[in-house]
Amino acid sequence: MSWKTELPLIAILRGITPQEVADHVQTLLEAGFDAIEIPMNSPDWQQSIGDTVKKFGDRALIGAGTVLQPAQVEELAALGGQLVVTPNTQPAVIRRAVALGMTVCAGCATASEAFNALEAGAQALKIFPSVSFGPDYIKALKAVLPPQIPVFAVGGITPENLHLYLAAGCVGAGLGGDLYRAGQSVERTAQQAAAFVRAYKEATQ
Repeated sequence: MSWKTELPLIAILRGITPQEVADHVQTLLEAGFDAIEIPMNSPDWQQSIGDTVKKFGDRALIGAGTVLQPAQVEELAALGGQLVVTPNTQPAVIRRAVALGMTVCAGCATASEAFNALEAGAQALKIFPSVSFGPDYIKALKAVLPPQIPVFAVGGITPENLHLYLAAGCVGAGLGGDLYRAGQSVERTAQQAAAFVRAYKEATQ
């Protein structure tokens, strides 16, 4: 099963506000990103996601992170969001999102959680927090997972260590604080986005 975007790097814009989201997303798209996650614990996330879908929905896979309940999945679907990212393995959330035709990247840490997520219909997995487990753990976990399932490293991924997780078998990564921190400038976002894209290309050429 292939991931639905050209670049398997998910931009996590935790803490972004509706007033600034368009400029940062535009910058990320120009850098080559085409998967945008706005966590539900961001200010006025509904407005940010709704506005982003309207403006960029034809150019990127856009959705929410920190999705914890089926009701939140329905709220996201009503906004036009297509991507559901969870921090945990909650089958009810995954099943609802799949039933609504959304792409689910489910958070997991163990083999049991990973297989529970896949049984519920998740199309991709995120190992979270990846930096705490390390690439060797992910490589070992990948050995028992279906090879066609995309696995993303999330949590502590930097341009400097991205290649280690790709070498361990991850198709890509979710990028949080090293790509975007609440309140940072668009220039900083552009700088970090370019660094991540460069690191990805160097590791996969």
